[in-house]
Amino acid sequence: MEKITQVIARMMLGHLFLIAGWQKISGYEGTQGYMESVGVPGILLPLVILLELGAGLAIIIGWQTKLAATALALFTIASAVLFHHNFSDQMQTIMFMKNIAISGGLMLLAVYGAGACSLDNRSS
Repeated sequence: MEKITQVIARMMLGHLFLIAGWQKISGYEGTQGYMESVGVPGILLPLVILLELGAGLAIIIGWQTKLAATALALFTIASAVLFHHNFSDQMQTIMFMKNIAISGGLMLLAVYGAGACSLDNRSS
């Protein structure tokens, strides 16, 4: 049961970033404009997409999990601070707390790894 739970947990965390990456591709101009509206250079969007798609997939399959989880945790905290800091808006507060909670799960992966059913632990 523990092994399957680890796989499901990785899938739940990783898919969030895969979907977000694909949505940024399909709404490229809008996302770029939103980034620029808060002072983040839109030229960084391809790197954001690459991080979300690449690290999201890496977490799902359990490859380089500690590195991918660390990168996504830092990215998610930065996103919370940059995009969801208006605490007078209840929705922004919820989004901020969601990002912090996701970062917490990613930090657990960064510390403990992907688990037995992963590419990181092929010999297990």
